[in-house]
Amino acid sequence: MNKETIANLLEKELKGKLGKEEILNLIEIPPNSEMGDFAFPCFSLAKIEKKNPMMIAENLKEKIKLNKEISNCDAKAGYLNFFINKNLLAKEVIEKILKEKEKYGKGKEKAKRMIEFSQPNTHKAFHVGHIRGTSLGESLARIIEFQGNKVIRANYSGDTGMHIAKWIWCYQKYHKNEKLKDDESWIAKIYVEAVKKLGENEKFQEEVEEINRKIESKEDKRINELWKKTRDLSIKSWNKIYNELGARFDVHYFESQVELEGKKIALELMEKGIAKKSEGAVIMDLKDLGLSVWVLLRKDGTVLYSAKDLALARKKVKEFSADSYLVVVGDDQKLHFQQLVKTLELMNFEKKDSYDFITYGMVRLPSGKMSSRTGENILYSEFMEEMIEYEKKEIDKRFPDLSKKELEERALKISIAAIKYAMLKQDANRVIVFDKEEALNFEGNTGPYLEYSYARANSIIKKVKKTKKETNKIIDLKSQEIELIKKLGDFPELTKRAYEQLAPNLIANYSFELSQDFNEFYHSCPVLGSQEESFRLKLVEAFKIVMKKSLNLLGIEEVDEM
Repeated sequence: MNKETIANLLEKELKGKLGKEEILNLIEIPPNSEMGDFAFPCFSLAKIEKKNPMMIAENLKEKIKLNKEISNCDAKAGYLNFFINKNLLAKEVIEKILKEKEKYGKGKEKAKRMIEFSQPNTHKAFHVGHIRGTSLGESLARIIEFQGNKVIRANYSGDTGMHIAKWIWCYQKYHKNEKLKDDESWIAKIYVEAVKKLGENEKFQEEVEEINRKIESKEDKRINELWKKTRDLSIKSWNKIYNELGARFDVHYFESQVELEGKKIALELMEKGIAKKSEGAVIMDLKDLGLSVWVLLRKDGTVLYSAKDLALARKKVKEFSADSYLVVVGDDQKLHFQQLVKTLELMNFEKKDSYDFITYGMVRLPSGKMSSRTGENILYSEFMEEMIEYEKKEIDKRFPDLSKKELEERALKISIAAIKYAMLKQDANRVIVFDKEEALNFEGNTGPYLEYSYARANSIIKKVKKTKKETNKIIDLKSQEIELIKKLGDFPELTKRAYEQLAPNLIANYSFELSQDFNEFYHSCPVLGSQEESFRLKLVEAFKIVMKKSLNLLGIEEVDEM
């Protein structure tokens, strides 16, 4: 029972004046439940019927025939307010959730969709900023899957280019006696040192450019072997990170795989007159389209990210026949991807209408912006260590009897929940200033608060020895029960909207509101030992199922005990 029921009633009475989709988009939820459960504003009909909205609302009220689902209909201030049958709503929502369990709200789409996200570069830091892109991409993949689609998760990493040459140059010049490690911190620090040394002496840049040419040509066996070893170690250092973040990939692409094809495409575009030469470089001149100049090949013939991305698009489509290809990238790459999409269109790429991207804002710390070039960032490993240590102290205050192992496991789960939720509850395009203490708070709009709500529900269920038989008997619903039931009933529509808008923040905000409603219910409506115990236990179980799925769609693993 939802907006669909109201829309069907209104569509019948409006007789084609508004389509069903228009009606659905107009239906609102009043700010106060005493005003109604749903409200239809009649102002859009005023122009059509040439009547006062209040008169239209009164006329509709007289015409609409109430059914068992709608207990009352009221016209007020140009709105038609609907009151639903709460007992029937409670029965239908709870029964549906308990029957369908984790499939409650699941869509029926059958498309195949590829989503590319995370994109760390080898030989550089995997820092806090990468967490947002990884968390957003994984959440989107789960939301898309939940609508019934098959999702192919792709990652794409820079394993060639000037940043690799800088790393190898610095290692050979200053660290060649050190043992190679698959340690994120060690790898990142060499890159930061390289940038610093090159800034101090411009003459070193010639040495780096020579190494870059040797990597591309593969003419120097020793440098090529060092590149392969350090590349593999860098990739290996990500495994632990992705495991902790709950992210997985079906395919991992690398720049080295698309470099030659990128050059070939650039030259093809030039031959066809789509691209042109300018001062020795091959470029896409998109100035007339408001997209500036996009350089494909440098004047020395080396391949830039632009041409590689064109090759990557071709490779994806060749290897995976999908209905859509989505790329999740930082908003500092927005122009680059606008240029990419426009170039795909100009070259009449076979999937040009299905290749798209979304951007997300950067993550800042209270001290300012992060950069893997200067080292003014926080490495993932160092950041997680700091978060976990802080959270262990907070957990220990509340649960001093936990074993060391339990404390470690719980602190990791809650820290991940805190980080992911803090990054997903915001609109993706907003810049985030990450505050550790705020994110790890057990109260307020935080990941730990959601985890605590789930654990509280789980605790209630665990205490039950035997459930009474009259499980569906509803006596007199309290306002807190009604609000919780209505919120649970919103889940299918909400997840569909999050999919249509590619907006995990809708799921995050829903999860917080659901937790609030559950905690209001918990404090106002005793469960165990009450006259309504059987019904309320079913309500708690329904909350658990939906809350777990909400967390899962955010890529957050639930905690059974806090």
